[in-house]
Order: sequence, then structure tokens, then C-alpha cells
Amino acid sequence: MEKNIHTFIACDAEYDDSKIVLFGAPFDSTTSYRPGTRFASSAIRNESFGIETYSPYADRDLLDISVFDSGDLELCFGNTEYALNDIENRTAEILNDGKIPFMIGGEHLVTLGAVRAVFKKYPDLHIIHFDAHADLRDDYLGAKLSHASVIRRCHDLVGDGKIYQFGIRSGDREEFKWAKNHVFTNKFNFDGLSETVEKLKGKPVYFTLDLDVLDPSIFCGTGTPEADGVSFRELLNAVKKVSELDIVGLDMNELSPIYDQSGASTALACKLLREILLLIYKEKVI
Repeated sequence: MEKNIHTFIACDAEYDDSKIVLFGAPFDSTTSYRPGTRFASSAIRNESFGIETYSPYADRDLLDISVFDSGDLELCFGNTEYALNDIENRTAEILNDGKIPFMIGGEHLVTLGAVRAVFKKYPDLHIIHFDAHADLRDDYLGAKLSHASVIRRCHDLVGDGKIYQFGIRSGDREEFKWAKNHVFTNKFNFDGLSETVEKLKGKPVYFTLDLDVLDPSIFCGTGTPEADGVSFRELLNAVKKVSELDIVGLDMNELSPIYDQSGASTALACKLLREILLLIYKEKVI
């Protein structure tokens, strides 16, 4: 791939040398409440230069690892399937080059495009999902492809017993009833995550992080805020636990920067992105 001029801080290594490849998926056409996530990846890149490359949490520095930021995809806002196909193709390209795709959304539906590609390479794929919302509707207002149904569509691919949800505190009654027989859903917090990680060691895992899992008091820049969320430190500790697994693909989504004019939500997303990169960039993949 050609180098991208506009990158997340310190993510400008050569493509061939990099083990993780970032790309943006600026798509929010199925948003059920407030749009704006299409601006997240650009805002995160811009504001990343306001944080340090060094992490006092991990005692590591982005300057010591090789990450390639390939920029944003140009997605068709008028055709959801076209957009998902473009995301799938970019993810597949990264996977075929032996690298880990890390997508910045965008609304949560973008996860489906990436999971389609990862599932083709890893048929035994498992998914860990952090979110305020279950996203298990079979459809939303008749639409099968919606950010409200993205995890249900992922289940269509991977099947029962392969999806583990944490932090869930919103969904309709039918979603929670359906979940009991098909996925693992832990409400409100990360209880049970350690046991899940032990269970999934040695298996390929896709990690999808919807930032509205955070409490809106510290992350209000999102289209569908839900009270009673987790703290930054709770989320960071949970990500650290997930990083023990064989993460073969991942994404971070649902920042809507326009709903937090202070910039604090975008700054949080930047800091979290730095921490995730440093945690999943293990020596074994170098």
C-alpha cells in the first residue's frame, strides 16, 4: 500500500514492516438516532497529536512499534452493501498480507464487513464485543443491515457459542430473550471476562469495541449514549485482559465528535487507541 499522509500519531511505518494496519470506515448511514460517526476517524487522527506516544499504563511507546495507517476508505453512503463490500475487501487485503486489521468506525455496522473477511480466513472465529447495546435485533424498521442488528448478522456467520458480549445495558426484550440461547451476554460490566479469556486462549478472536460502553459522563460524544456505563480504567483493564488472546482483527467505533465540543471524547478515543495498539502488538507477531 502507498503511504497515507494523514495518520494517527506515530503510525507512519512502512507497510511491509508493520504488523498492525489501521484504516478508517467513515460510514453512518444506518444510524438509528444521531448521526456523525463518519467524522470519527478523521477527528481521531487530527487530535492524536495532542497526546503522547508513550504510555505510562503499558510503559511502552508507539515509536517502538511498527503500525501503518492506511487512511480512510471512500465508502458509498447510499448503498450499505457496497460499503460493507469495500470494508471486507480492505480487511481481506490486510489479512492476506499477514497483518492485523484495525478498523476505526464509523457506526457499528462497519464491523460486519470486517468480520466477513476475518471469518473467511478463520472459520473457527470467536467474537468479543464491548458495548452498551446488544445489537441483536433481527432487523431495525425492516432493515437487516443496521447498527442495531450488527451482532445478529455476525452470529449468522459464526453461529452459537462464538460471541461474548460485555457491558450490555440496552436492548429490547426480544434481544435479551434470543441471546440466552445463542450468545454469552454479561450485563452492565466485565464480570466473567477473565473466564472467557481463559476459555478462548488458542482460538482466533475478533474484538469489537463500541465506545458507548463507557459512561456518558466521561464519553458523551456518541450518537446513542446510555447511562450507567463503565469507567475508562475499567475499560482499559478489560482491554488488557482481552489482549492476552490471539486477536486476528479488531475495531473501535461509534465516536461522534460533534456531540462533544470540548473534544474530551475524541481525546479519550485517541488515548484508548494508543493503549490498544501497544497491548495487542505482541513480540510474537513481530
